[in-house]
Amino acid sequence: MRILCLGDVVGAPGRDVLMRTLRPYREQNGIDFVVCNVENATEGSGINSSAFRSLRAAGIDVATTGDHVYRRADVLKLFERHPDRILRPLNYPAKAAGRGATVVTANNGVPVAVVNVQGRVFMDPSDDPFHALRTILPTLEAKVIIIDFHAEATSEKRAMGWFLDGQATAMVGTHTHVPTADEEVFPEGLAYVTDLGMCGPYRSVIGRRSDAVLHSFTTKMYARFGVADEDVRACGVLIEVDPETGKAQSIERVVLR
Repeated sequence: MRILCLGDVVGAPGRDVLMRTLRPYREQNGIDFVVCNVENATEGSGINSSAFRSLRAAGIDVATTGDHVYRRADVLKLFERHPDRILRPLNYPAKAAGRGATVVTANNGVPVAVVNVQGRVFMDPSDDPFHALRTILPTLEAKVIIIDFHAEATSEKRAMGWFLDGQATAMVGTHTHVPTADEEVFPEGLAYVTDLGMCGPYRSVIGRRSDAVLHSFTTKMYARFGVADEDVRACGVLIEVDPETGKAQSIERVVLR
C-alpha cells in the first residue's frame, strides 16, 4: 500500500502545483491515499471552501491543518459539510469546531486513520498532544494510522516519533515549511520525518515574499507578507505500508514540480 503525505499548501502557487501534478503522480505511482496539510492554502493563511474544493479535486483524500485553521470563518462550513475530510488539531478544546481524527477508506479498500495534533513548544497554548494521542489511538478502527504533528520544535517532533513507534504507521511533521532530510522507519515500524516542507514557492521566506520579510526584519516596521510565486514545488514523502500489520516498510522524500 502506498500513502503520500504532503506539506503545508501555501496560497495559490501551492494549490496550482498540486492541481497540475498530483493526479498524474497518483496514477503513475499507484498511490492509494493522500494526506496534505492545507492550513495556509488561502492567501497564505487559513483555508476557505473554494481552496478546499480545488485541493480535493486535485487528489487529496484528507486535509489536515494547524494553528492557522480558524483564520477564515468559511472553515466552519467545511467542518460541517466535510467532517471526515478536513481536520483541526485533536488537542484543541473540546468545544472547538471540527474534529481531530477520522477514518477514511483508501482506494484499495483499506481503512486509514488520520490524526491531526499540534505541538506546544514555541506554539500557542494547547492541550498535551501526547495525552491526546494516548487517549484516541486505542479507539481508532484502523491498522493504518497517519499522524500529522504540526509543531515548531525539532526536539518535540523527535520525541513524538519515539512515543508513537509501534502505535502508528507514520508521523509526519508540518508547520516549518522546510523539508528535512531525516526520513526513516523506526524499529517498531513507524515512518518518520521531522518536516514535510511545503507545497509552495521556495524562492521566498517560507512561502512569503523575501523583500517584504526583509523590510520587517531590518526596520521593525509592518510589511504585508504577500505570497511569493517563484520556484514552486510540492514536497512530502511517499510511504510503503503493509496493510495487514499497519507497519511502514519504507519512506522516501518526494518533490513535484
